[in-house]
Amino acid sequence: MPADPPIDLSIFNFDNPVIGLEAIRAVNPQRFEFEMLSGIVHVDTDKNLVIGFKDLTQDEFWIKGHVPGLPMLPGVLMCEAAAQLCGYYIATYVAGIGSMIGLAGIDEARFHRPVRPGKRLVMVGTGIKIHRRLTKFRVVGTVESEKAFEVVVAGLSLGKLTELRGA
Repeated sequence: MPADPPIDLSIFNFDNPVIGLEAIRAVNPQRFEFEMLSGIVHVDTDKNLVIGFKDLTQDEFWIKGHVPGLPMLPGVLMCEAAAQLCGYYIATYVAGIGSMIGLAGIDEARFHRPVRPGKRLVMVGTGIKIHRRLTKFRVVGTVESEKAFEVVVAGLSLGKLTELRGA
């Protein structure tokens, strides 16, 4: 994977995100245990850049079984968080509000450190290929300024959510 973009994450206000949970819910259909975003602190459509985060609580559904006594966020859920961040960007700025974005692929996934309850997972998504039907983003996730994971996420527009639900 190419070198990480030089972004100083300390300049963003994670306590007051520019896009909060309710605004994310207005675009992303995931709910309950599968809401993997707590907020988005930066969007730059000129650079196809989006920065979001997930605050991990002590009540996460995976804690009991992954791994008892030493809970770690499963890598697949890190990928899901990255996909939801990119899905929000694609639906809002590329395919259009109301679009359902499906996961089309995960490439080059690497996991560098465990992510534990009580921590904030910060994700920086950078567009590699931007198109209304198929979009690819490179996402780097960090915890306390240390790289936790990196992945290339492909998203596919599946159509309007209302049409897919049969409304």
